[in-house]
Amino acid sequence: MSTWKEENKVLLKTFTFASFEEAMQFMQKAAPFISETDHHPTWSNTYNRVEVKLTTHDAGNKVTEKDRKLAAYLDNLYKR
Repeated sequence: MSTWKEENKVLLKTFTFASFEEAMQFMQKAAPFISETDHHPTWSNTYNRVEVKLTTHDAGNKVTEKDRKLAAYLDNLYKR
């Protein structure tokens, strides 16, 4: 599994799945936690990949603990 890369005040990672359906399920499973924490990623899905960009807009568009917490959550969700 790849690690998060910090670039231009953004955490970046691409998650790869066996199918489009698995990629979409990952996004759906993450949605409740994202809503609960009110910290929404910039992400996109192309076939079996989900590309994620994390930055905290209300902190001046920089990486904060909120981003690291969401990154850890997504990593743990991906491992399941």
